[in-house]
Amino acid sequence: MNGQISSQARQKLIIDTDPGIDDAMAILMAFQSPDLEVLGLTTIFGNIDTKGATKNALHLCEIAGFPETPVAEGSEEPLKRCRPRIADFIHGADGLGDTSPPSPKGKKIDRRACQFLVDKVTEFPGEVSILALGPLTNLALAIKSDSSFARKVKKIVVLGGSFFASGNVNPAAEANIYGDPEAADVVFTCGADIVVVGINITTQVILTDDDLAEMKGSGGKHAQYLYDICQFYRNWHLKSDGLRGIFLHDPVSFVALVRPDLFTFKRGAVRVETQGVCVGHTLMDQGLKKWYSNNPWTGISPVSVAWTVDTHGVLQYIKTHLMKS
Repeated sequence: MNGQISSQARQKLIIDTDPGIDDAMAILMAFQSPDLEVLGLTTIFGNIDTKGATKNALHLCEIAGFPETPVAEGSEEPLKRCRPRIADFIHGADGLGDTSPPSPKGKKIDRRACQFLVDKVTEFPGEVSILALGPLTNLALAIKSDSSFARKVKKIVVLGGSFFASGNVNPAAEANIYGDPEAADVVFTCGADIVVVGINITTQVILTDDDLAEMKGSGGKHAQYLYDICQFYRNWHLKSDGLRGIFLHDPVSFVALVRPDLFTFKRGAVRVETQGVCVGHTLMDQGLKKWYSNNPWTGISPVSVAWTVDTHGVLQYIKTHLMKS
């Protein structure tokens, strides 16, 4: 039981994650939400390698007060790429801002992430949402291993892509999609109910230095912890973007799951480039033209791409919940 809401009434959620400083924010927000039942965390490379992501996921479950939450370790490499891209220059060698968190007491479960995903959507068909905060390898493996996965999952909310804006790995690509473009194309074309939140949206929501100081002084349960892990991240934003604050990529994607009314969306087929200089580029058919011959977007199930955002509303939602958490 969480507050006055029964476990039957709460939305079931699995977080596929590469924690990661902004992942940590989203995870702590999810655990404290009375409307969500976090069934487990699955881990993937990205902000840190997969083994480090598993360690951090276990640590965050303990920090949140839910040490019994299953953590299933995922793939250590992309579907077809030789090795993963690790963003330790953004999140620190430990993934949490070089704060050297204590080793978790808990252990990962004896199931791979893709199998855990398949098992849970099979156990609760039509009830489990997935918040995907890193490269999409685990989800692609689940889809490939179970042809009914896309029909059984309730919703997949993906942080990824840049959608007619500049990427953050290079001008063409955003980091999560670039991390495993083949996997992303599998997921976007699988036919599931998918919501995609790109960095064209998430970079509009900024936690400034003043906001960070306000959070630190709020007295929230995890306010000092969050402030401390954000310092490395904040300093990278200053060097990289000239920004005195941080982008809230993962928390914004979490808000798109729980408060979609704060966004508008466009529907269309999305494909991912897997070759050439634009590897990882996401391109949506906006439906502006009637095509008279087939192309790689023809017959692909549409997904919902976040198009506009109520920046003030989303920022206030995140600040309120981070200060409580």
